[in-house]
Amino acid sequence: MARRTDAQSSAPHGADSHDLIRVHGARENNLKDVSVEIPKRRLTVFTGVSGSGKSSLVFDTIAAESQRLINETYSAFVQGFMPTLARPEVDVLDGLTTAIIVDQQRMGSDLRSTVGTATDANAMLRILFSRLGRPHIGSPKAYSFNVASISGAGAVTLERAGQTVKERRSFSITGGMCPRCEGRGSVTDLDLTQLYDDSKSLNEGALTIPGYKSGGWNYRLYTESGLVDADKPIRKYTKKELHAFLYLEPTRMKIAGINMTYEGLIPRVQKSMLNKDKEAMQPHIRAFVERAVTFTACPDCEGTRLTEAARSSKIEGVSIADVCAMQISDLAEWVRGLDEPSVAPLLASLQQTLDSFVEIGLGYLSLERPSGTLSGGEAQRVKMIRHLGSSLTDVTYVFDEPTIGLHPHDIQRMNGLLLRLRDKGNTVLVVEHKPETIAIADHVVDLGPGAGTAGGTVCFEGTVEGLRSGGTITGRHFGDRASLKKTVRKPTGALEIRGASAHNLRDVDVDIPLGVLCVVTGVAGSGKSSLIHGSVPASAGVVSVDQAPVRGSRRSNPATYTGLLDPIRKAFATANDVKPALFSANSEGACPTCNGAGVVYTDLAMMAGVATLCEECEGKRFQAAVLEYHLGGRDISEVLAMSVTEAEEFFGAGEAKTPAAHRILGRLADVGLGYLSLGQPLTTLSGGERQRLKLATHMADKGGVYVLDEPTAGLHLADVEHLLGLLDRLVDAGKSVIVVEHHQAVMAHADWIIDLGPGAGHDGGRIVFEGTPADLVAARSTLTGEHLSAYVGG
Repeated sequence: MARRTDAQSSAPHGADSHDLIRVHGARENNLKDVSVEIPKRRLTVFTGVSGSGKSSLVFDTIAAESQRLINETYSAFVQGFMPTLARPEVDVLDGLTTAIIVDQQRMGSDLRSTVGTATDANAMLRILFSRLGRPHIGSPKAYSFNVASISGAGAVTLERAGQTVKERRSFSITGGMCPRCEGRGSVTDLDLTQLYDDSKSLNEGALTIPGYKSGGWNYRLYTESGLVDADKPIRKYTKKELHAFLYLEPTRMKIAGINMTYEGLIPRVQKSMLNKDKEAMQPHIRAFVERAVTFTACPDCEGTRLTEAARSSKIEGVSIADVCAMQISDLAEWVRGLDEPSVAPLLASLQQTLDSFVEIGLGYLSLERPSGTLSGGEAQRVKMIRHLGSSLTDVTYVFDEPTIGLHPHDIQRMNGLLLRLRDKGNTVLVVEHKPETIAIADHVVDLGPGAGTAGGTVCFEGTVEGLRSGGTITGRHFGDRASLKKTVRKPTGALEIRGASAHNLRDVDVDIPLGVLCVVTGVAGSGKSSLIHGSVPASAGVVSVDQAPVRGSRRSNPATYTGLLDPIRKAFATANDVKPALFSANSEGACPTCNGAGVVYTDLAMMAGVATLCEECEGKRFQAAVLEYHLGGRDISEVLAMSVTEAEEFFGAGEAKTPAAHRILGRLADVGLGYLSLGQPLTTLSGGERQRLKLATHMADKGGVYVLDEPTAGLHLADVEHLLGLLDRLVDAGKSVIVVEHHQAVMAHADWIIDLGPGAGHDGGRIVFEGTPADLVAARSTLTGEHLSAYVGG
């Protein structure tokens, strides 16, 4: 009996045979029947050129299926409130565990969302102050800038013992929201000269607001209201007329025989334009808002967003407003100094959250920092905070380029965090391009060989050593080291910045050379963006390409986003003597069955919706009659199916020659997007592709100074070489290029480097080096100098 038991115990347990995540036949986006086996409880890095299918495999297949299966465990009622996820295009997905996705999606840009509210640190601080703050002013709501103080009283009718009884009731809620700025911390002032020309009358077209065209309803609301004289110049209005024109409360009246609500111009503009997310606005409306609106700190709360009562309640002489304004590394020390047994569990939890900020390299932030101002890399690391102290094991963590926005000095710390998550028994999947992070992988999956239709296959699977000798694009470029330039360009002038003090900058004076490639670098939080985006004068003719995401629905594509479709539609219209609107799938030419989407969506409530190819247009999106019209022997759907390279050749010569379209296509090819098809939905593009699409669009802007914010984000080592060639071409064409960047290859390629530091937050904000890359390497006087020296020496 004993012998039989020993034999059983030495045999492997059935549960231990599930040590792999098996993917067979994955076909999401550009994947071509990909099959891989990923080891569990190991760190696996997915690499390959931008657009090769990394995100399609990791996020759209493995992570998406894991989340879908978890959602299916909830009741149908609960699933009705959750996002519906379709099953990925894959034959077999086996061995999945719960996936926690930490991506680069920007946090909401709502003005009331801050670092503190996004990480629950503010929630814990509000409880702390409601227990320990003196004088005591109320519950945690009294310290929240998202809760307004309200009170009310009135009669209520109750049924009691068979009788109807009326009683008087009153209630009140004490909130911490500043009543003047409504918890936003800033108030807006409208520049009236940007709303109207007061030397003209309304009938002469005085209003200069987008959407307020003469004769339109927005215009007739004022000209036909009878409250003002539409033939009198606005500057000659009486006090009563000016008040009715600018400030009158909403009033129901008959205008042009129709019952309408009249409202003063200022509250009307504020409601229709100023209360919306600026990033979501159309470009011409955003330009108007930036021109017409000035934001100033609220005079009542001094920008703290809180009421006087909330600011008067203090712990050891410090208010909640002071605490949120502190640098997080200092705040962690302050919390550590509190010794209150009555709130010990709360202090321990708060301490852990704040220490996680410091550990992940975000100790330079403050809790009051609006979350919409965080870079993509910062937002991703803020999301990581809630997972660092987690006790969960056997979870799959999925990261999307966690080193974005990190100085080489900080990458080692990020690597340590990834290894810690793995060592707790978790599966860590990382999409990454940086060789420093690829080097720590237990397992590497390299996709390619190219991008778009030229990618989507597994080129290599194995160890880092195997990758180095594997002969793939990644393997060949793995040991690449850019060398310092032998000669650097001479500046043609300088952009003077004097007394820059935005955020953590310490009265910085610097001359940014023009006519050269200038790289601004320094550790994350040292003040690079504050110096370039916050201090470079707008009058300098600056074209700024930042990290803000490319917005667009599944109807948007490279042709619509870049404005390429306009000259193409006009060329088709001219060649066939019809209206240009016929050649838009969002307008008159759209297939009536699918409304120009190419597919018909069937909503199945809490279950995943089904998309079927439109039978009428067979996915071409246009009416059959429209496809009868040709240009150069091709119809509009065939043109949208072309790649950028094909289209550049097509519109460059012959019957279809269209110089305006050819110029835009040339810019797309310049940034390395020659393989993209013109009609590919923007929602299917990778992060690196979107970044380059935006760069191609801005290359048409009129301006002598280009400011690029981390253009290597999402780019493979091979793509970085292409980018450097593009930057050189811009400079050689007479442009000045300023790049905020951490990538050593870009630093080595620069003509001039400005290094900020020496640390982050209040330890940064100073210029620690100005000069050529060769001088920086020779001096090795800064963190950047040490890392760049090691890079070019290697």
